[in-house]
Amino acid sequence: MPPGIRLAAAWSWRLLAVAGALAVLIFIVIQLRFIVIPLLVAVLVSALLVPLVGFLVRHRWPRALAVGLALVGTFAVIGGLITLAVTQIASGTVGLNDRLGASYANLKAVLLASPLQLTEPELNAFLGQVWDAIQADSQVFVSGALSVGSSLGHLVTGALLALFSLLFILIDGKGIWAWIVRLFPRRARAAIDGAGVAGWTTLGNFAKVQILVASIDAIGIGVGAALLGVPLAVPIGVLVFLGSFIPIVGAVATGAVAVVIALIFNDWVVALLMLGVVLLVQQIEGHVLQPLIMGTAVKVHPLGVVLVVAAGALLAGIAGALFAVPIAAVLNVMISYINSGAWRSEQVDSAPVFVSTLWQTVPQRPGFRRTEYRLEKSAAHD
Repeated sequence: MPPGIRLAAAWSWRLLAVAGALAVLIFIVIQLRFIVIPLLVAVLVSALLVPLVGFLVRHRWPRALAVGLALVGTFAVIGGLITLAVTQIASGTVGLNDRLGASYANLKAVLLASPLQLTEPELNAFLGQVWDAIQADSQVFVSGALSVGSSLGHLVTGALLALFSLLFILIDGKGIWAWIVRLFPRRARAAIDGAGVAGWTTLGNFAKVQILVASIDAIGIGVGAALLGVPLAVPIGVLVFLGSFIPIVGAVATGAVAVVIALIFNDWVVALLMLGVVLLVQQIEGHVLQPLIMGTAVKVHPLGVVLVVAAGALLAGIAGALFAVPIAAVLNVMISYINSGAWRSEQVDSAPVFVSTLWQTVPQRPGFRRTEYRLEKSAAHD
């Protein structure tokens, strides 16, 4: 066989083996999605709260009180945002039917006077076709309504699982990680622990930077809506903030909602201006925030961010789009760390977290000094 064919065959079966392993892993994750997604949510939130808990503990707060304060503060912020949005929506939808009727009449008048040369019978026929299509697809909405009970049960179960996972990570995250490290062979523990520390740092940077980017998007679009006189400016800002946690795609989708609200409650001129505000904010995010701030924090190219989000959405919907970038960033950093070989200089100490856990668990025996234990441990590694 020619050398090129042998080389191609060698690469092919290895790539097939890797693709098969990834396919099995993705299949298992999808089957266990009601466990995996809450766990990922807990890990992502803990990346923000662990530094806060550590700061309070270093200032002589009891760990239980520090964890409780972090959890209560998080729930207070989320509950405050939801309450503010619901209150604004309740007060802003007064007379909604009249506004919708007026907006429909204005839109109809604009279409009839446009260069499209539409007549009123043609427009009514088109609207009738749209209504018939909605009625034909109503079965989808009925089946969705019938599955609300099951979805609500999964939601409550997932929320409780995420809460308990977050609680245990905040209380004993180092112990959990040390147990995971001990599952690997002794010679691999330094590499695994070093890669985990690097991945955890990147995850924390991603979470903090994503909150900053989401806040800038929400303030920009929300303030723009308020200045243009678009109602529900505060709920729009909250929606944009939550949607921006899906990089690039989320802010675009929630910005489109702002444009639709402007078209319904105001007129097409305000809707066009609102569209300009959304595009301006997206340009700032795409050309300034993502390349400079997000790219530096997660070390993933903006094109890679878009492709990863698209792949995650294709495989797992909204959850896949939400976790695609942090997973890709963490894996990128961990693999780069292992390939760099920097962990070999730490192999004598067998990873800081693992060693610190061993000092707490190995009993002190008479005539057995800790320095002697470290020498014995190093000899075992060698």
